[in-house]
Amino acid sequence: MKLLEGKTAIITGASKGIGRAIATQFALQGANVAFTYLSSVEKGQALEAELQQYGTKVKGYRSNAAHYAEAEAFANQVVADFGTIDILVNNAGITRDGLLMRMSEEQWDEVINTNLKSVFNLTKACLKTFMKNKSGSIINITSVVGLRGNAGQANYAASKAGIIGFTKSVALELGSRNIRSNAIAPGFIETEMTGILNQEVVKGWTDSIPLKRAGKAEDVANAAVYLGSDLSTYITGQVLQVDGGMLT
Repeated sequence: MKLLEGKTAIITGASKGIGRAIATQFALQGANVAFTYLSSVEKGQALEAELQQYGTKVKGYRSNAAHYAEAEAFANQVVADFGTIDILVNNAGITRDGLLMRMSEEQWDEVINTNLKSVFNLTKACLKTFMKNKSGSIINITSVVGLRGNAGQANYAASKAGIIGFTKSVALELGSRNIRSNAIAPGFIETEMTGILNQEVVKGWTDSIPLKRAGKAEDVANAAVYLGSDLSTYITGQVLQVDGGMLT
């Protein structure tokens, strides 16, 4: 039996990178997948078509998780289309890097709203279904930057650290209802975003990692499969670092 057979999952920001890998692995493991995209319309539509091959129900929605009303409408639509929600993966995220002295209010707000407020929005929107089912797995994608900070990323680090605090608080609040809340903190992962980096910069990163290589989006996706599956039913309030030992 596949690890996510019969489960319905929401994945935000799934048109590319880590979100796309999670959506793919979830469908491969038998999950019905509802995912969001925003600006990458063609990529979102292509992913929906591609995931049909795994034989589960898959549907992409153009929705902005940073908007409370949109998030609520999206979650309600998923319940109408799929019948239920079992797993929520809050993955939507952006960067607007820059030193604090040059960072604008707009750059701060945009990152906080997209990365952190979206987690509140979707979690709140799915709670009614989780409470009704007396079960649910919430998986929030944070970052090692949220654990240690990073120069030039005060906004991003704050948003990702906020996700960790939110994750642990939700675990404490909802554990008695059999609703689990965990986070995954990726380290240096090969994606479209890192593909534009100078190779010397990449080598500097990988040399500092005990496993001496960058991670792949599939490494993060595999961790999400585990946290969404019944293999992890006694795990909540945790931050799983998928970083090759970077912060060890």
